[in-house]
Amino acid sequence: MSEKDDQRDHELHGYERMLERLRERLEETGEAVEHGFSEALDAVRERSVALGELTREEADRVAAWLQRDLEDAAEYVEKARGTYSDWLHMDLQLVENWVWDRFSSVADQTRLQWQALNRELQAAARYHTGEITGPGTLVCRDCGEVLHFKRAGHIPPCPRCHGSRFERAVRQRRD
Repeated sequence: MSEKDDQRDHELHGYERMLERLRERLEETGEAVEHGFSEALDAVRERSVALGELTREEADRVAAWLQRDLEDAAEYVEKARGTYSDWLHMDLQLVENWVWDRFSSVADQTRLQWQALNRELQAAARYHTGEITGPGTLVCRDCGEVLHFKRAGHIPPCPRCHGSRFERAVRQRRD
């Protein structure tokens, strides 16, 4: 395994550990969501650095990816009146139960923060090759190729056009 592959796996494990710690902290603290999420994310990022699991740079990068994914899920649920399963755009049986429990718990907290702050997010080109994303479906912004993630993973270059910019694919709700 190459050094680059080791680094990618290292950050992927960091993403999963930070997501788990974030879920636990939000459940334990009961803090007001609009303040609790940012403070909780800062705390789990610092914990990863303090434990030597991630360097400062890695922890900052992983925390940004985690926040991006959670805000994206919260934005979809808020604006489209969808569900997290719609956002994932796949059968929930494919998602390992432990990932789903942790991700949905933190994403729900993020959705509440989203409502409290009423933030408008920029949707254009938010996902890039080399970053880590949570489970779901991404679409290449250059050619429309669809990439499916059953669990957290690194975003590869587009297999069709080798593009590096993606956006989250969401299923339209049928009422």
